Amino acid sequence: MTNEVNEPQIELFETQRKNNDLTSTFADNMKLPIHRWYRYTAGFSGPWVRELIESKNGQNVLDPFAGSGTVMLESEFAGVKSIGVEAHPYVYRIAKAKLFWQIDPKDFKKSAKELLVSAKSKRIKKKDYPKLIEKCYPIEILEKLEALKEAWFESNDNKLFKELNWFVITSILRTTSPVGTAQWQYIQPSKTKGKVIDVFLAFEAKMYEMAKDMQNVQRRYPNPTRSEILMEDARNMPSIPDNWADLVITSPPYANNYDYADATRLEMTFWGDIEGWGDLQEKVRKFLVTACTQHVTNLKDKAAEILKSPLLTPIREEITIVFNELAETRLTKGGKKNYHLMIIAYFKDLAEVFHELRRVTKVGCNVCFVVGDSAPYGVYVPVDKWLGELAVYAGFESYEFEKLRDRNTKWKNRKHRVPLHEGRLWIKG
Repeated sequence: MTNEVNEPQIELFETQRKNNDLTSTFADNMKLPIHRWYRYTAGFSGPWVRELIESKNGQNVLDPFAGSGTVMLESEFAGVKSIGVEAHPYVYRIAKAKLFWQIDPKDFKKSAKELLVSAKSKRIKKKDYPKLIEKCYPIEILEKLEALKEAWFESNDNKLFKELNWFVITSILRTTSPVGTAQWQYIQPSKTKGKVIDVFLAFEAKMYEMAKDMQNVQRRYPNPTRSEILMEDARNMPSIPDNWADLVITSPPYANNYDYADATRLEMTFWGDIEGWGDLQEKVRKFLVTACTQHVTNLKDKAAEILKSPLLTPIREEITIVFNELAETRLTKGGKKNYHLMIIAYFKDLAEVFHELRRVTKVGCNVCFVVGDSAPYGVYVPVDKWLGELAVYAGFESYEFEKLRDRNTKWKNRKHRVPLHEGRLWIKG
């Protein structure tokens, strides 16, 4: 019998906040059951979410950028209703699998063990793999992964167990590769790492970790609520009723040119969801809020139209100045990246999000956005200020920003020396 999971102690984080608050990062979650199943570095602290839910007395909690499901999990533990919305099809599937933590861990282990036995019995003779996969795995590792995949496709398990087994295989794809494949980072086939785990041992270890977490957390929370996650767009959430949420906790993509689609290319290629990098535009990017230059290749002739959008009314003068400065600066840079287009598209998209949030939230609701500012090509973008003004223009009452930590203060290998920060944008409804 395993020991009961201890309740996270919020007071442990108070001292940390006085110095360099990391609750806006995923760091806390790596030691927490269920949360730790998948390292999602774009996430934030589970204990902080719980504290916020309890302090604001939230009963209907919404996360329009649900990521790996932190808000939904903590809502379930706290016994409140929650809905998460995630547009990235792969990330949505990760979060949905984590929400299956309430099933019987013994049945899950039985299912996973049967799949592993099936995989071990296979003799893989496949020779043709996608180039990315061949670059990331030597053949002896790849054959074991392929055996697990074949066993999964052949499995007749019910949907819940099948999805959890998909999750187990997916979660070990990077730890079993000898190349540079840190979790949730871009693939670096030219780099190597020292520690690589055997595929079958990694599968088994992950299965036991998950089953143990299920058992412990189910004992800790015998009467949890059940959250719902929707694969919809935060700019348009038709499945959420008007005036539903009284608390919104979320973190949108930052305007820092991180390609959330490319970050999942290894996993999606392995499962056959895409054939290569070129598929990401249609399979993933077109569903996401604009946050990188890969999104804006077709917006060159639409810049004037975007800047004239009524949605940008409160920040139009300021964002036009930044747009023009970025348009000029890019011509002096080797890559000539379209940051000027990315920035205006990003804020138009977020303006749409705030208008949709105004529809689905109650009067007097509390909204918290974990955000960071940006400085593409060294041109400063006051993200928290502009987002706050867009929220008020969408019908919210007021906003204020709580700085948590400094960013970009260690200049080594940085592309610019503009100090940045990260924190919480508090919006009152």
